[in-house]
Amino acid sequence: MKISARLAVLAVVSSLAYLGLAVWGLGGFAAFFSHGALVVTALATLAMTVASLFTEVNLSSGEREDRDNRWVIPAFGIIGVVSGYLPAYTDRIDFWTFGGEGVRWLGAVLFIIGGALRLWPVFVLGKRFSGLVAIQPGHQLVTEGIYHRLRNPSYLGVLVLAVGWALVFRSGVGLVLAALTLIPLIARIHSEEALLRGQFGAQYEAYCARSWRLIPGVY
Repeated sequence: MKISARLAVLAVVSSLAYLGLAVWGLGGFAAFFSHGALVVTALATLAMTVASLFTEVNLSSGEREDRDNRWVIPAFGIIGVVSGYLPAYTDRIDFWTFGGEGVRWLGAVLFIIGGALRLWPVFVLGKRFSGLVAIQPGHQLVTEGIYHRLRNPSYLGVLVLAVGWALVFRSGVGLVLAALTLIPLIARIHSEEALLRGQFGAQYEAYCARSWRLIPGVY
């Protein structure tokens, strides 16, 4: 296990709490696990949590950190707690819901794709992947592989995850919450890019010129 014990415990507790909120919102275990797509989503969540225990993600401020961007951490936390419960609850009371089991399965597929996209770059970056916006010791710019045309694949994964989570509950409210994640997400991206531009200069500018920030062909 490469992740620190404290972060490992946090990852496990957070995942279980997130699933617990969804089970509570939908009305209990029987209601939640009566849908195959939700069973798959729960198993995928646990699998992602186990996979995260073998990453080197950390909370190191490294050699230089943009401390002004720390506000995005509680912002993500608040949106996450609300997203854990509210889409499931609106599903239970049939408020602003749409579609049927097909939508749930589409959501499950997107959730898995988003999870893979979220974790893949974490393994690629290793110790350079910090929960803080920071330049780590020996930091090198990665511009190949999954980063070849997309500068923030892990953040795209977060967005796809959020949309998938909303769809497994057929929740319009969930989609609104997914859209709200763009606010701290884009703020963090701009902060990271400013730090990387200051660290790598022309090399980073050239990389930006041939790659997309978040969504290929759009942004």
